[in-house]
Amino acid sequence: MNYWLMKSEPDTFGIDDLANRPQQTEHWDGVRNYQARNMMRDEMKLGDQVFFYHSNCDEPGIVGLMEIVKEGYPDHTAFDPDDKHFDPKSHPDKPTWIMVEVKYIRHLSRNITLKELKEKTELADLALVRRGNRLSIMPVTAEQWQLILAME
Repeated sequence: MNYWLMKSEPDTFGIDDLANRPQQTEHWDGVRNYQARNMMRDEMKLGDQVFFYHSNCDEPGIVGLMEIVKEGYPDHTAFDPDDKHFDPKSHPDKPTWIMVEVKYIRHLSRNITLKELKEKTELADLALVRRGNRLSIMPVTAEQWQLILAME
């Protein structure tokens, strides 16, 4: 099993939005970074566990848990000229962009803030806290996963 952290802005799509979806499941679309796309396409597998991270908000942090319930498949938003994630270079017969489906597991009992994560020396290698890392999807080691859950 792999572990991940996926970022979303709560004003766009937050953990409450996922929790309120039918079957508490939703596709994770709009990723337009090749490295993140490759992780979704090549590495994310059914049953992988995911931290839901609220970004670009007053108090960024890990707010909940999700699970990968459908492995990578073409991101249809890239084909829709009316969608904000439209990419005219991507075609259904040769898609550039990939999405996965996630399922809500639970809210954390509290927001584990970015500030807290940065202060934890044992998490110095966590991609999220490394300088210059702007990816919206990043791997988390099993050890990091357990350390973060213990902070709850």
